[in-house]
Amino acid sequence: MTSPSVASPSSRHVLIAGAGIGGLTLACALRRAGLRATVLERADAFRQVGAGIIVQMNASLALRRIGLCDAVVAAGERSVDSVVLDMAGAQLTRVDVASLQRELDAPMVALHRARLQSVLHAHAGPEDTVRLGVAVTGFQDDGARVTASLSDGTSVSGDVLVGADGLRSAVRTGLWGEQPTRYSGYTSWRGVCPAADLVSPGHFSESWGPGARFGIVPIGHGEVYWYATLNAPAGAEDAPGQTLAVLRERFSGWHAPIAALLDVTPPERVMRTDIHDRPPLRRWSRGRVTLLGDAAHPMTPNMGQGGCQAIEDAVVLAECLAAPGAVEDALHAYEARRLTRANQMVERSRQMGRVGQWENGAARFVRDALLRRMPVSMAAQQLRDMVKAAQ
Repeated sequence: MTSPSVASPSSRHVLIAGAGIGGLTLACALRRAGLRATVLERADAFRQVGAGIIVQMNASLALRRIGLCDAVVAAGERSVDSVVLDMAGAQLTRVDVASLQRELDAPMVALHRARLQSVLHAHAGPEDTVRLGVAVTGFQDDGARVTASLSDGTSVSGDVLVGADGLRSAVRTGLWGEQPTRYSGYTSWRGVCPAADLVSPGHFSESWGPGARFGIVPIGHGEVYWYATLNAPAGAEDAPGQTLAVLRERFSGWHAPIAALLDVTPPERVMRTDIHDRPPLRRWSRGRVTLLGDAAHPMTPNMGQGGCQAIEDAVVLAECLAAPGAVEDALHAYEARRLTRANQMVERSRQMGRVGQWENGAARFVRDALLRRMPVSMAAQQLRDMVKAAQ
């Protein structure tokens, strides 16, 4: 008789905690590989919440492996170029993204997170694949099956449990205990507004000032996603109803169209979030349980790779689980392919954030001068390397 630990991969039932970008991508990838998935999501409905996301070329290639690249591209706006500016609008560095996309045959697209989530949900499997209104609160792994305890008092069993439940993952806590998050030293605001006429199509930008940055990203459907960062104590909050006023004052005098974007942004479409990550783990898996995305390697957003690395995780994990062999071997192979790359992104992103948030005038002068003198080919090569290193 075949041991449960080496049962045919096609019979595996994978439990996924969390229906974010990583969890839904994993469900799509597993479906394509012929494996069954059940996604357990705390929210009771999918809503038009959140802001924008840039699906970079490495993530697009991962999505192409599961047949979803074209659908995601159709839901957003492709990048033409990406620039870093100073607060007056002078260019510090630029990447000709359009040329890189042609060279690498890989698109870079920006879209609303809710639209990306909708595309993934539509391809995740039968209607009962995603269960809403239930969160994974704990688990038991007996070596042959893993049983997840749910917030409604019930439980569900499967062959594998994947924690894709974000920065404060209950599955991660169950594996490795409570661990503090790591505050970056700066907070962020993110907003979406109907202002495509204010921004050149496909033109992605980030502007740097003293202890602050402002990013502008058209995301299709007549909308623009913007984000702002500011050095601030952890836990600080805006007075009720004053968020946009705070931003208008802080970014007063910065280049156009920043003020105009803030003026046309509905207050209810702005959110403030302190930026945290965690020190990298040496392992994500134990027994039949593993982690994915922010649950495994939460990172600051400075490289735009948080969601992209979750997509890479999901596609690789599905490939490993679909291969012959024991579940434990599949999870070991997943870590071998993904852990070093993702952990490097955590530290590189944190370091990039430190430099971008510098307040000292002399340090910023030197930083900006170096960026202006950096060959455009060097910035393009960094993107090439990121794409070519993806598995």
